[in-house]
Amino acid sequence: MAVDPDSAEVRASGGVVYRYGERGLEFLVVHRPRYDDWSLPKGKLDAGESWESAAVREVEEETGLRCALGAELTATGYRDNKERFKVVRYWLMEATGDGPGFEPDDEVDTLKWVEAWRAPGALTYPRDADLVREAIRRLGGE
Repeated sequence: MAVDPDSAEVRASGGVVYRYGERGLEFLVVHRPRYDDWSLPKGKLDAGESWESAAVREVEEETGLRCALGAELTATGYRDNKERFKVVRYWLMEATGDGPGFEPDDEVDTLKWVEAWRAPGALTYPRDADLVREAIRRLGGE
């Protein structure tokens, strides 16, 4: 389905965060206790904020990692738990190795790095798994 980000009631941005670790290409997944799900880091845009700025800010707030913004991936659109049309735009983001560090809170209580070939199966939602598969293709991974 084609998604028009500007038509959304709820606008959010996020990242498909990756690194090259000891096990090769890895992706970051986050656990949200409120929903008891495994997802990709994302959050709503602040007033006047650009989609890209929101993506970088939200990823850092949720994971404690600073990341380099890369190529935009396919946007997702769906009805949220309040039945509002929500669009989330995602970017590839490479973890740069610095940042304030992860602090568990009520939004994200756990994060983990998952090998590329396992990452789609580690996520709760098929739309998130599809984004990771797209990222793997873009990065020329496994």
